[in-house]
Amino acid sequence: MKILYAIQGTGNGHISRAKDVIPILKQKGEVDILISGNQAEVKLPYKIDYKLHGMGFAFGKKGGIDWNKTFKDFNPLTLIKEIRKLPIKKYDIVINDFEPVSAWAAMYAKTPCVALSHQSAILAENSPKPKEENLIGKMVLKYYAPANEYYGFHFDKFNARISTPVIRKEIRESDATFNDYYTVYLPAYSHDYLAKKLSKIKDVKWHIFSKNIKSAYKQDNIHVQPVNSEGFIKSLTGCEGILCGAGFETPAESLFLEKKLMVVPMKKQYEQHCNAAALEQMGVPVLKSLKKKNLKKIENWIQNGKSPKVDYPDVTEEIVDNIFDKHLVGSI
Repeated sequence: MKILYAIQGTGNGHISRAKDVIPILKQKGEVDILISGNQAEVKLPYKIDYKLHGMGFAFGKKGGIDWNKTFKDFNPLTLIKEIRKLPIKKYDIVINDFEPVSAWAAMYAKTPCVALSHQSAILAENSPKPKEENLIGKMVLKYYAPANEYYGFHFDKFNARISTPVIRKEIRESDATFNDYYTVYLPAYSHDYLAKKLSKIKDVKWHIFSKNIKSAYKQDNIHVQPVNSEGFIKSLTGCEGILCGAGFETPAESLFLEKKLMVVPMKKQYEQHCNAAALEQMGVPVLKSLKKKNLKKIENWIQNGKSPKVDYPDVTEEIVDNIFDKHLVGSI
């Protein structure tokens, strides 16, 4: 069986999950790997057969998306060309982690395509949603990477096709410790902005990870370092708590490690606000911004925060087996 595993390369979570999914897919047949987008720092230890431009977004520096850079980087003609040129008919099935080029190519060629992603879980009607409606956000999630069938990962099992998160091997097998510092990963904010805000909370050591620097530096109670997989895992597994965006993988790993967690969803990013709604339902504190008035909430979290109890067993192989058992080629 020829399998195309297509991965969204905007952000690190999709790539991190792929490390655990790919070995299982290789047991099912011959696997080619496609990645589109270029925002991830995590690297795959596998040959990449297709590295495409795709369609993604650029992080801003004050808590939201940099729409100017996003639209500047988006080239619809390149996207259409990539969809048309992808030799999708040579594959028996596409396993898609919210990747648009392969999804649309598969749709036009009528090649079976199964979505296996966090976004699939968000689409489910009974998954937590924010109070404020966002029709554009819903449309993006629905049509960005269409598929024949959807299987998802979320912070909890909200229906039969939603599983608990894939926790990468490095995290699952780590020995968590609780040292006197807090890890910060908020890629939608500049490290200068974060350092300025968090330095006002005295007597707390902050490990800030930034996409925009190449060399680490320390200043008072702030330690800023570039994002890299090994350094981030070391900081995450050893911290007292983590302040991060309302993505999926980092909050999920934090909960698995029983770390205190506080999230700041990106402004006007519907997926993150859905995640924030789910986390808040579980007892995780959510901040709208890092404005001065919210610093007291961070201080209170440091003093009194607790980690919600979760049960995230290793069921990745079971999920993939289930997909191939139920959706053999020609039966979708």
